[in-house]
Amino acid sequence: MHILISPNAFKHSLTAEEAASAISEGLMQSRLDCTCECFPIGDGGDGTGELIIKKCKGQLVNADVTDPLGRKINASFGLIDGGRTAIIEMANASGLRLLEPGELDPLHASSFGTGQQIKLALDKGARKIIIGMGGSATVDGATGMLKALGIHFLNAECKELGMLPADLTDLASVDLSTLDERINDTEVVVLCDVDNMLLGKNGAAAVFGPQKGASVENVKKLDSALAKLAEVALQQTGKDMSTIKKGGTAGGAAAGLYAFLNAKLVNGIEYFLHLTDFDKALEKSDLVITGEGSVDEQTLQGKGPFGVAQSAKQKGLPVIGLAGMVPLVRNENLKKYFDVLLAIGNQPFDLPAALACSAANLKRTSAELGDLLAIAK
Repeated sequence: MHILISPNAFKHSLTAEEAASAISEGLMQSRLDCTCECFPIGDGGDGTGELIIKKCKGQLVNADVTDPLGRKINASFGLIDGGRTAIIEMANASGLRLLEPGELDPLHASSFGTGQQIKLALDKGARKIIIGMGGSATVDGATGMLKALGIHFLNAECKELGMLPADLTDLASVDLSTLDERINDTEVVVLCDVDNMLLGKNGAAAVFGPQKGASVENVKKLDSALAKLAEVALQQTGKDMSTIKKGGTAGGAAAGLYAFLNAKLVNGIEYFLHLTDFDKALEKSDLVITGEGSVDEQTLQGKGPFGVAQSAKQKGLPVIGLAGMVPLVRNENLKKYFDVLLAIGNQPFDLPAALACSAANLKRTSAELGDLLAIAK
């Protein structure tokens, strides 16, 4: 039996690579006679870019940029396809993991550093930019990135706004005349792991603002700021940021790049699987194991394990899903794609303890799963 092991990251616990390794180790400890291929996956979330760079044997580029609060840091991005395509992980320059809990401040956090990386990629000759937006610390509608690329955000007196996104409610116009001309000949692709729109109760500020440190009052301010940005963008570009599906990704950064850079917003896992030639790995497999922290109805909205399971089912392969949490009641929609869903917990735990035991629990569950498959054979 040849088993393809393709988990997503287990959020706040394991990277996709670490999860795949734990599953493989568990299977090797079992009585099952099998071979395994680890093919960790990403759906646009934090870590997706790194996986693409490794899978495509890309080159890392390190450079000094600014973090979400404007401090100088060293961050990397990747070049693949002979340097023609850049892979940028937004979290590397503009991520939550760069900030201490007490530093979270989405009213003032900027994506400027990611824009600096885009500019550096253009300097290197890249004419296709793929951006994974998971794990960002910002709700600035990409204004920081766009500012790094030469765009100016002006008030009614044609003076540049001092603080983004906090001052966006005073936005009157956007000066596009100084935008880096090279971007016009560059394809920009945004890998999205959510479908949220830009505004409203399910929008960028309301859903993602609190995760990035926004108070109830700040969520209202951020939503108003993004609404103003969308209003001006529509006037000047003819593109409506507020109606584009997936526009709420990364605090509205996806919508901002769509409006001002003509970016393509794509389903992250579908794009990842195509780019990394996942079908080739499926062709030699007898069984697929995937998973992430939680597998539930939301998984079917385009999350990584769903993309894996959907691809496997198209080739008639059985799929096993492993997760920290699965539905208590049998879910027929999930059963269409996951032949077996297993929760990896071994005893009642609070969340911090459960997260700390994820690797051990994955390894143990996979070993038991291997023994069960050996009996079935």
